Amino acid sequence: MNTGFSFLDYAIFTAYGLLIIAVGLWVSRNKKGESKTAQDYFLASKALPWWAIGASLIAANISAEQFIGMSGSGFAIGLGIASYEWMAAITLILVGKFFLPIFLEKKIYTMPQFLEKRFDNRVRTILAVFWLMVYIFVNLTSVLYLGALALNTILEIPLMYGIIGLALFAVIYSIYGGLSAVAWTDVIQVIFLIGGGLLTTYIALDAVGAGEGVISGAKVVFHSASEKFDMILSKDNPYFSDLPGIGVLVGGLWVANLYYWGFNQYIIQRALAAKSIREAQRGVIFAGYLKILIPFIVVIPGIAAHVIVGNPELLASLGNGIAENIPSVEHADKAYPWLLSLLPYGFKGLAFAALTAAIVSSLASMLNSTSTIFTMDIYSQLVKKESSDKKQIAIGRISAIVALAIAVFIAPQLKNLDQAFQYIQEYTGMVSPGILAIFLIGLFWKKGTANAALWGAVLTLPVAMFFKFVFVEMPFLNQMGYSFLVVLFVMILISRLETKEADPKGIILSKSLFETGTKFNVFAIGITTIVTVLYILFW
Repeated sequence: MNTGFSFLDYAIFTAYGLLIIAVGLWVSRNKKGESKTAQDYFLASKALPWWAIGASLIAANISAEQFIGMSGSGFAIGLGIASYEWMAAITLILVGKFFLPIFLEKKIYTMPQFLEKRFDNRVRTILAVFWLMVYIFVNLTSVLYLGALALNTILEIPLMYGIIGLALFAVIYSIYGGLSAVAWTDVIQVIFLIGGGLLTTYIALDAVGAGEGVISGAKVVFHSASEKFDMILSKDNPYFSDLPGIGVLVGGLWVANLYYWGFNQYIIQRALAAKSIREAQRGVIFAGYLKILIPFIVVIPGIAAHVIVGNPELLASLGNGIAENIPSVEHADKAYPWLLSLLPYGFKGLAFAALTAAIVSSLASMLNSTSTIFTMDIYSQLVKKESSDKKQIAIGRISAIVALAIAVFIAPQLKNLDQAFQYIQEYTGMVSPGILAIFLIGLFWKKGTANAALWGAVLTLPVAMFFKFVFVEMPFLNQMGYSFLVVLFVMILISRLETKEADPKGIILSKSLFETGTKFNVFAIGITTIVTVLYILFW
């Protein structure tokens, strides 16, 4: 499907691309007479304010897997998929209050580095390898594939060309400048991302309402597809295995969210680069409010597309070409790119820039964190411990390029997927239960031992594979929950068998460590209230 881009659309998109590259290169420049240190490159000189942290968190998080994948899940499943976003907003409160104070006190670069401080180098190395594998073979590949799928659907750009083009765009500014380039361009990216996303939602709902406005369209969508507005799916729902009813609220989704927002390097790295703990905490609260907004710009358009496709008269009224290449349950990930064909000239370029912003910002974030983990946790620990800042930065850039090249090669193999968002969650979920158990023991139980953490790391994949292939009918979110409990139990058992005493490396916790400011507390209550009301409304 070619959406008929005009000269204005191409001009807007080109201006966006040039702006991002220019800002990225500008913030990456060396100050006169100075050269970059490892802290400058990997932690943005520890100078990020709260609003940059919050914006960068969302830009890193929201990618093709949300715009394309989650919109596709909205088309197929409905609003229930928004649990990933709304529960994440609550998770960010927990991260800000209980996790960040410890991480920032330890002055770490990476999550594996924390594991060495708390346990030992064996645990650090194993988890570093885990993360590198997940980032390269799941995250980078899926983002490249979904982004290229959008380019193919919208502009008929061949899939491989789209993958290479997105990779080069991310490389141009992010690999040279490090986290500074990524974080500061993310502030611009998130403006395009939110603005363009809201524009697409507006146009989609207006189209459903036959030009009578967004409110009218929203009413039509709700009444025409009321079954798509169930947050808690019943057992007879065909997608119960993806979102297992009340288990979403009390089960494995907490494992996914706590792992992702609390211990995932390419997310938490922004908070590690904060000016202070207060700036980091305010940043995650800001991100929490943006997370509440996300379903309205990615899930609702997917549901609107479902309504349009299911109404032949409405479909015909939208003009020639709209009925071509329409999304279906079998190809739900085409929903969002297809919706862009509804946009008027000029706005298509803006919406396409928003989609590209989501893709490229996530690619840049993943590349930066991949290079950080490889440099700090593999090269500087196992290859050359006494390396200069200049050497570390060079290794970081080389490792990012190698990781991206591998992802570019693998990405086309994902073309047989239906809902790529579910693929990402499921395969990331094979490592997240064990990692979460290790970190929770490390943070909050002084008697947890290094050997217990090592066994937790070793058992993570086997336990996940056991549940996946033995309990085939069990929803994967439930599999994640049970995997977490099994690994946690084994770690506690091993720790208790080894010693009754507190581990010398155990974290000393105090009430003052977890004190938060008035602003954090007030805005945290606000997030909790909004999310509670949303669940009550759409139960």
